[in-house]
Amino acid sequence: MPTTPTTPDAADAESRAEDPAVLRTFLLGLAEGMTASAESTDRIRIEIIDIAHAYGLEEVDVVVLPTITFVRTGGDDSSRVALKTVQTTFRFDQIAAMSRLVREAREARVTAVDGIRRLNEIGAMPPSRHWFMRTLGHAVLTMGLVLLLAPSWQAALLGFGLGAIIGVAKLSRSGTLSLVLPVVASFVCALIVFLLAPIVQVGDPLRVLIAPLATFLPGALLTTGVRELAAGQMVAGTSRLGSGIVQLALLAFGILAAGTIVGIGDDEYVPREVQQTLPWWVAGIGLVLYGLGVYLHFAAPGTAFWWVVLALVVAYGAQQLGALLVGPTVSGFVGALAVTPLVLWIEDLRRGGVPSQIVFLPAFWVLVPGAAGLIGVTEGAVAESAGIDDVSAAFATVMSIALGVLIGSALYRFARRSASGIAEFHVDLPTVLGPSDEPMLSRIADAASQRGSRRRRPGP
Repeated sequence: MPTTPTTPDAADAESRAEDPAVLRTFLLGLAEGMTASAESTDRIRIEIIDIAHAYGLEEVDVVVLPTITFVRTGGDDSSRVALKTVQTTFRFDQIAAMSRLVREAREARVTAVDGIRRLNEIGAMPPSRHWFMRTLGHAVLTMGLVLLLAPSWQAALLGFGLGAIIGVAKLSRSGTLSLVLPVVASFVCALIVFLLAPIVQVGDPLRVLIAPLATFLPGALLTTGVRELAAGQMVAGTSRLGSGIVQLALLAFGILAAGTIVGIGDDEYVPREVQQTLPWWVAGIGLVLYGLGVYLHFAAPGTAFWWVVLALVVAYGAQQLGALLVGPTVSGFVGALAVTPLVLWIEDLRRGGVPSQIVFLPAFWVLVPGAAGLIGVTEGAVAESAGIDDVSAAFATVMSIALGVLIGSALYRFARRSASGIAEFHVDLPTVLGPSDEPMLSRIADAASQRGSRRRRPGP
């Protein structure tokens, strides 16, 4: 018996028909993966709702918090709610794989069942770098950051050694160790630096300490929290800010404990003026080493290295320019304003683009909003007034960076929508003037030429 062929629209509708429970699980898994990828809660909510609409699910609502996600589907009579806690953080290679899956889900090019399978594969992905390369990456990362914060070859070599120690410790997957690792890391690094400072000319010990602890600094956490507060996500923003402040306090506690054991004076906790003992172009070497270390330690995809270096150069250069024009406190605003459109443009590239988090996070650590806060909290334990001043300056730095990110994002989205509108401008030729109506087209052309000749005819 002959069968009626399925039309393309019917086939598309059939392929998009998903079991509501499976689709709800898939949406919840996507939200969990995006949270583990360090996305802001407001963007996660928008993405999940758009993906649900792409699969034909119109009645959906999403509530995203930093550690838990709720997804509601269905109407008032048939609504279902699913929730999931988030207790993991993705590496850069996992973030890249997650971004590809979200892009496909946004266009409904993957079924919910296949999407859940791929989510599980992403969660179980082994690191794309050997443990030795990841450890070496953290050491190189630290050396590059030392060349930016406390430029001297002695400090750079010390930073390389400290970075290797912390890099090995960060490879542990123990949940208990991850809770105490910031305190232990800051204590060990501070103990080594304070013992070697009288022997080796390392410059400012506190700035040397910041480099190996950079990946523990909650600079991106604090900045994302401020962004979420500005976007109206008060619960998420407040919890991130509180978590960031506690993490700063834990790092400062480790430094103070090491200082107490060594017996350093209170004046050692006061940051010193940086003495430039190396040529200015060493900062460029530091940026490249820092980008290479990020690429190796966080197992970034192969296409990300030069994009990360470009973003680092733009962020650092704009911040230095901002420090000259408006002062160091709000120089982060200039750096964030310059690098944000670049990062979003890189993410939107059809070929060779990488997720914004992979490029944003290293740039945040270069802008170092958390470094000033760590110095302020540490100094505040021994000199209350100075500590308040430093913490206030750190808060102003975080606010300026968050404001730069917000304005930069708004400007890029506005420019992108405007350019898209210009590119899509098109006037279709009416059917009455189609190719088959050549006589009518000829009459219109003749009439136009006659009007032109009458206008050019000289008067009496």
